[in-house]
Amino acid sequence: MTVPATDFVSGGFVLVEPITFIDSDGFSPDFHHLGLPPWPVIAKGKWHDAFAKLDTFVEDGFDARQIRRAVEARPIAAATLVQLLRLLPSLSLEDGLVAESLAYATLQGSSEHRKWQAGRVRAADGRAPGAVLLTREGDAVTVTLDRPDADNAIDRPMRDALHEAFALANLDTTITSVTLQGTGRCFSLGADLDEFGTTLDLAMAHAIRRRTLPANEALRCADRFVAEIDGACVGSGLELAAFASRITATRRSWFQLPELAMGIIPGAGGCVSLTRRIGRQRTALMVLSGRRISAQKALEWGLVDALVD
Repeated sequence: MTVPATDFVSGGFVLVEPITFIDSDGFSPDFHHLGLPPWPVIAKGKWHDAFAKLDTFVEDGFDARQIRRAVEARPIAAATLVQLLRLLPSLSLEDGLVAESLAYATLQGSSEHRKWQAGRVRAADGRAPGAVLLTREGDAVTVTLDRPDADNAIDRPMRDALHEAFALANLDTTITSVTLQGTGRCFSLGADLDEFGTTLDLAMAHAIRRRTLPANEALRCADRFVAEIDGACVGSGLELAAFASRITATRRSWFQLPELAMGIIPGAGGCVSLTRRIGRQRTALMVLSGRRISAQKALEWGLVDALVD
């Protein structure tokens, strides 16, 4: 339901789960000292600076009805997302990754995620495992996602190789730049979905992420990290690239965080890296809507730094 801002501020309105929209037209409320419920609270209408505390704002080009349907279909994941994003600004990047991984592990055991897994058709066998090409010219290292037949979907071998590549950059202080790119028509379509659910011990899955997640090393060399995007940049591919200090994208590129439909949240560092780049409200908007973002929109938001031919 949509709540008039006056009713929300007065405290006389009972908010209804799993999502609340605040109609801001014609009113300028003050939410600075208001506690939020444990589910998404989203502003509609004219923007007011006072809405900075809310979870997100329905910007032009986004559909509030579509967001409502997405949240109603996966209310636990949506609520977990916004509670995590509210917390992240008070944490360091390293602590943020810990909090994100714990929240992600919780959702891996949820009924919403299990329902998505049960209804999903696995890809045909025969795809080659992921690989990463590592080249060096002088003090510059290029890290290339090399699994074009799977649109650079990141599986366990590729994830481990990415972790090693960024760890190398952190160990070798003579490396002055690390450039991440992809082969084929896509930068990356994100995590290999066929690997979801393969680790049934969710505490162990969290422990593995803490040791092998590429983001753990990428954030430590972020000042030397450059990402070059061409084509689709989705899910964990985007989450890793967003740690870069500079991101370029071709004009045909597009960006998406589709995890909510799977009953989970970004778990490869994206809640941390995208919040750092575009703020928690636009990060929430991307996840809750599941909408594709064009290269031009990504430039306007600051998700990328330049468009290239």
